Amino acid sequence: MTDAEIDAKLAELGLALPEAAAPVAAYVPVVVAGGLAHVSGQLPFLDGVLVKGRLGEDVDIPTGYAAARACALMILAQLRAALGSLDRVERIVKLGAFISSTGDFSDQPKVANGASELMAAVFGDAGKHARSAVGVPVLPLGAAVEVDAIVALRPA
Repeated sequence: MTDAEIDAKLAELGLALPEAAAPVAAYVPVVVAGGLAHVSGQLPFLDGVLVKGRLGEDVDIPTGYAAARACALMILAQLRAALGSLDRVERIVKLGAFISSTGDFSDQPKVANGASELMAAVFGDAGKHARSAVGVPVLPLGAAVEVDAIVALRPA
């Protein structure tokens, strides 16, 4: 897909890519090696505000879903910033979804679907991927969700 096609698909969904966020610690947002882009974990910003809290405590599933979707948008923004364009994206290979949640919360997959369903909506079959959805007690900056990615790239 071209950048224009991806932007059009996002617009159909009522979305637009945000500016790529700067790292909050000692890492880089994207590393390209061996035909793969490894995207560092991205935090959820909705309307410029970090979604904080824990699922099963003070964040509900719809808010967690929206947070995971926001993480996926930031993954795409990071890829565009690192590659100059999303034209090289061949396939979303894997997403790792980390959900800050209480010990008895077991709906992490429903939250992670926010990211997974966005990738499939944007890239079609090439957006369908392997995934982990893991509950954790705390995430950086108190975020409710964090999502990272491995993406196969077309040759430059």
